[in-house]
Amino acid sequence: MSQPSYTEHERHGSAAPQVAGTNVMAILSLVFAFVFSPAGIVLGHIAKKQIRRTGEQGDGLATAGLVLSYVFTILGVIGFALIIVAAMSTGTSSA
Repeated sequence: MSQPSYTEHERHGSAAPQVAGTNVMAILSLVFAFVFSPAGIVLGHIAKKQIRRTGEQGDGLATAGLVLSYVFTILGVIGFALIIVAAMSTGTSSA
């Protein structure tokens, strides 16, 4: 008994299972966490919603992008606040 050829498989409708790819928004969320973290937050939330709806891969990437984006955004806000406080304290001197 010989092995069925590729064309015989096609005629019987047995196709290879389709594997869902990685969500592009999840990848972009991780990238933008380092470039412009507020955009990483938005993209991460969009990616999580799309992944739940479509079943694509990339949930871990979206989560990592969200966590890093939130951390970097918080650090940026704290750093900006410290700069403002430092500028105000050096700008006021008693004469």
